[in-house]
Amino acid sequence: MATPTLSPSEPTTIEKMRGLRWSIAGDSANAVFVEFTFFGSVFILFLDALALSKGQIGIVLSLFPFAGLIAPFIAPRVARFGYKRTFITFWGIRKFFAAQLLLTPWVYGRFGENAAILFVAANTALFALCRATAETGKYPWTQEYVPNHVRGKYSALDNVFTTTVGFVAVATAGYVIAHNSGLTGFMLLIGLGVAFGLVGVWAYTHIPGGAAVTTPKQKNQRELWTAVHDQNFRYYLLGIALMTLATAPMISFLPLFMVEEVRLPQSQVVLLQNGVLVGSLLSVFAWGWAADRYGSAPIMLSGVLLRILLPICWLFMPKGSPYSLYAALGIAFLQGVANMGWAIGSARLLFVSVVPPEKKSDYMALYYAWIGVIGGLSQLFGGWILDLSSELAVDLGIMQLNPYTPLFLLGITLPLGSLYFLRRVQTDSNVGIGRFAGLLFRGNPFLAVESMIRYHMAKDEQTAVRLTERLGQARSLLTIEELLESLADPRFNVRFEAIVAIGRTRPDAQLIHALSQVLHGNDPALGVMAAWALGRSHDERAREPLHAALDSSYRSIRAHSARSLGTLGDQSVIPLLQNRLAAESDHGLRIAYASALGQLQATAATEAILALLADEPEEPARLELALALARLTGEEYTFIQLLRQSRHDRGTALAQAITGLEKKWRKGGDTAVSPTLTLLTQSAAACSIGNLDEGLTLLCRFLRSGLPDNLLPFQMLILQECARHLENAGASRPEYALLALHLLAVSP
Repeated sequence: MATPTLSPSEPTTIEKMRGLRWSIAGDSANAVFVEFTFFGSVFILFLDALALSKGQIGIVLSLFPFAGLIAPFIAPRVARFGYKRTFITFWGIRKFFAAQLLLTPWVYGRFGENAAILFVAANTALFALCRATAETGKYPWTQEYVPNHVRGKYSALDNVFTTTVGFVAVATAGYVIAHNSGLTGFMLLIGLGVAFGLVGVWAYTHIPGGAAVTTPKQKNQRELWTAVHDQNFRYYLLGIALMTLATAPMISFLPLFMVEEVRLPQSQVVLLQNGVLVGSLLSVFAWGWAADRYGSAPIMLSGVLLRILLPICWLFMPKGSPYSLYAALGIAFLQGVANMGWAIGSARLLFVSVVPPEKKSDYMALYYAWIGVIGGLSQLFGGWILDLSSELAVDLGIMQLNPYTPLFLLGITLPLGSLYFLRRVQTDSNVGIGRFAGLLFRGNPFLAVESMIRYHMAKDEQTAVRLTERLGQARSLLTIEELLESLADPRFNVRFEAIVAIGRTRPDAQLIHALSQVLHGNDPALGVMAAWALGRSHDERAREPLHAALDSSYRSIRAHSARSLGTLGDQSVIPLLQNRLAAESDHGLRIAYASALGQLQATAATEAILALLADEPEEPARLELALALARLTGEEYTFIQLLRQSRHDRGTALAQAITGLEKKWRKGGDTAVSPTLTLLTQSAAACSIGNLDEGLTLLCRFLRSGLPDNLLPFQMLILQECARHLENAGASRPEYALLALHLLAVSP
C-alpha cells in the first residue's frame, strides 16, 4: 500500500511548538463554552428545569456520543478535505446550534413544554453531529501537531489554563444561577458561552498542520480492518469502554444526586465543579511530568484506581448535614486529581503507543465511533437505571441505599474489569503501577520534588553540587533522571557528588548500570567512588561489574571493588581473593583483600591475615586487619565498642573488658578456665591503675593456659598469635589485646 503524503508537507517541530500556544488559547476559550452550554452542570440543571425525566436527560446526553458513529463513514472525506479545515468549519457551525438554545424561552412560551423539549433535543442532535464531524478531524490533527516528546508537558500546561478558566467560569455560573430565576440565568450563560466559543475557533486557525491527505495510488484504501484486527488497539478500546460505562452516567447525573439526596442548593452544586477544577489544577503538572518521564501506563492506571475511590466516597458521604458541602468539595477535589491522571495517561497512550501515525485517520475514526457508541449507551443505561431504581430507599445505618446507589456500585466494579484489558496494552513505559506507587511512597518524595526543581534552576557548580547531594538524601527513585544527568555533567565535582548521592539513594537498575559504566571508565578517581557506591547499594546486580573490576588496570579500583564485594557478602569471590592475597605484592591491595575476606568470614584466610597484621607498620591498617580477623566470628560490634572506649582511657577500658570475662566464666563454672581466673583478676587490676605492660603480660599468661575448650581452630590460632605478640610487644601492639578480648567475649 502506498504511504500517504501530506500536501503541503507536515510542519516542522519548531512550527508545531509555536502552534501549541494557540491550541492552549483555543482550548481555554472552549472551556468557557463547555461549562456554559452542553457539557457542564449548567446543562444538566437546564434540562432538569425543563422538567425532563432522568431517562429523557439520558437520551439527550446520549446524542453527543452516538453522533460519533458517523466517524468511520466520513473519515476518508475528512482526510481529503483536510483535518484542520474540517475541524475549523464544523467547530464553528456548531456554535450556531448552541446559539439556537437562546430561543428556548420563546418556544416554551409560544408552543409549550413539549415543544421546548423537542426544540432543545433537535438542536442538541445537530450540534452533536457537527461536533462529531469536527472531532473526526481533530484527533488525527492533534496527533500530528503535538510533538511526542512534550505531549505530557503540553497536556499539563493546556489543562492548567483550561482548568483555571473553567474555575472562573463555574464560579460565574454559580453566581448567575443563584441570582436569576427560571430560565433567565441559563440563557445568559449560554449566550456568553457562544461568544467564547467563537473566540476559540479563531485561535484554532493559527495552529499548523492538518493538511489534506492525498495518496498517489489506491486512494480509497482503508485501514479499518487493520485497526479491528490490532489486538493492542482492541484491548485499549475494551478498557476505555468499561471505564466509560462506569463513569459517564455516574458523573452526568451527579449534580442531580447532590440536589436530591445530599440536599445541596443548585448554586452550591454548580460550585462543586470548582473542587474538581482545583484538584485538576494542583495535580496536572505532576501527572504531565510523570507521563513524559515514566510513560503513559502507570499514570493511566493510577487514574483508574483513584476513580474507583470516588463512588465509595459518594456512598458514605453525609447527607443533609452541615458538613455535606465540605465533604462534597473534598471528594470533588479527589475527582479532579483522578480525572487528570486518567485523561493525561489514556490520551498519551492513544497518541503515542496505540495508534500508528501513518494510519491515524481510520484508527481515530474507529476509536471515536467506539467511544460514541459506548458513551451513548452509558447515558441511556444510566437514565434507565435511575428510572428503575427511583423507589429505592433503604437505611443500612452506615450508608443509605438510594436510586443512585446502583450507578455507584457500577463505578466500583467496572473499572476493576477495565484494568484487565488496559494492563495488556503495549505501552512506551517500562514502569509498572506497583513500581510507580513505590516511587511516590518510598523515601522522601517532598524533598525529592523540591530538590529536583531547584536542581534544574542551579546556576553555578557549588549550587549544583549541593543540590545533587540533596537528591541522594531524599532516597527517592523519583530523582533517577536528575542523578543520571548529574553523572554526565561536564563538571568533575558534580559527577563526583552524583556518585555519592547514588550510593545514598535506593538501588535501581538504571543507576547500577550507570555506576558500572563509570567503574569501567578511564577516570580512576570516579571509578573508585563508583565501586564504593555499588557496594553500598547492597544490590545483587552490582556483583557482576564489581567482579569484572577486580581485573582493572587501576589498583585503587581493584582494591575498592574487593571491599565492595565483601560488603555485598559475595561468597563466590572468596577463592579468588585468597589466591590474590597470597600472590599479591602490592601492600594496599593485600590489605583490601584481607578486609574483604574478613567481611566474608573466610576463616581459611586466617593465617594469611595474621601474617599481614604482624608485619604492618601503620596503626590504622593494623586496626583494619584486626577488625577483619574479628569479623571472622560473624560479629564486630564488641570489637568496635572496645576500640572506641580504649581511645579515651585504654587502661580502664581493658580492665572493664577483662573483668567482664572473669564474671562470665565464674558464673558459667567453666572447668577449663576456672583455675586461671586469678590471672584475669590480676590483669584487670594492673590495667585499671595504668600498668598496661604488666596487665597485658598477665593476659598473655591466661591466653597460654586458660582458654575455653569449645573454641574453633581458627579462633585458637588467632588467640595463640595474640598471646605471642602480647608477650613480645606488650602495650605497643594494643590491637592484639583488643582482638583477644573480643574473641573471648563472643565465644560461647
